[in-house]
Amino acid sequence: MNVLNFGSLNIDHVYQVTNVVRPGETISSHNLEYFCGGKGLNQSIALAKAGAHVYHAGKIGTDGGILKDTLMKSGVNTDYLSQSEEVNGHAIIQVDKSGQNCIVLYGGSNLTMTEEYVDSVLSSFHSDDIVLMQNETNCTGYIAEQCHKKGIKVVLNPSPINKELLSVFPFQLVSMFLINQIEGTELTQKTNPTEILDSLLEKYPESSFVLTLGKRGVVYRDKDHTFSHGTYKVPVVDTTAAGDTFTGFFLGCLANGLDIPNSLKKASVASSLAVSKQGASVSIPLMEEVIQAESQLIYQEF
Repeated sequence: MNVLNFGSLNIDHVYQVTNVVRPGETISSHNLEYFCGGKGLNQSIALAKAGAHVYHAGKIGTDGGILKDTLMKSGVNTDYLSQSEEVNGHAIIQVDKSGQNCIVLYGGSNLTMTEEYVDSVLSSFHSDDIVLMQNETNCTGYIAEQCHKKGIKVVLNPSPINKELLSVFPFQLVSMFLINQIEGTELTQKTNPTEILDSLLEKYPESSFVLTLGKRGVVYRDKDHTFSHGTYKVPVVDTTAAGDTFTGFFLGCLANGLDIPNSLKKASVASSLAVSKQGASVSIPLMEEVIQAESQLIYQEF
């Protein structure tokens, strides 16, 4: 089974700060570093490190050659990557002393996909494959519609969630949602995790849902099953790639035939390892590290 990720590719500008800047405030940064990032790139690298066969489709800008190199070195197939004349997408990321982050995105080349490009990429994929998307590129609704016509399952991580996505995206075509509690609330107008999942299952009864809850772990639901998993005690350095690491490892484990409880476990361990390191894609562990850490980390049930 192949995983095709129509995903964003960003150059991250990461500023270390004492606190995230407030309205009207000017602060100094202790340090500035540049990393390859974007939810799409991070998730593709996590998929590859989890052992999945992953292809990345998307647009890099005139300054984005390093992003393609990074994907290739991580084991991601880049045959369907395309060049845009627009400046590359990038992010301005503030990371405070507790490891929490605040992110400003500029879409750039990520927003230059065309329907013709999408059709060209999808012509090489079939019903046995999976397409993964986030909300940092354009053409997402069109991609979902074309996948539905071809019988290809769509996995959606609707991040960053916004009014445009909520108003136009054909959510009924999604096979699996990978969401956090904020996104779940935006999709349902509910705040309680159980109510969020109940509402989503009522709206989309043929879909499955993975709801991450930060320090309270994660819950999986579909019409027949409910599974949950807690967290692991680790020092928090940078949470930037935590969600993307979880997404990539969970989907990668499923694509490799693991069952849902084991996929939740390995994705949770991988995410915990990622937050203990600085940076986005560079913090994503290898599957060998995840397997080794499974017996070493302290599990916390909530």
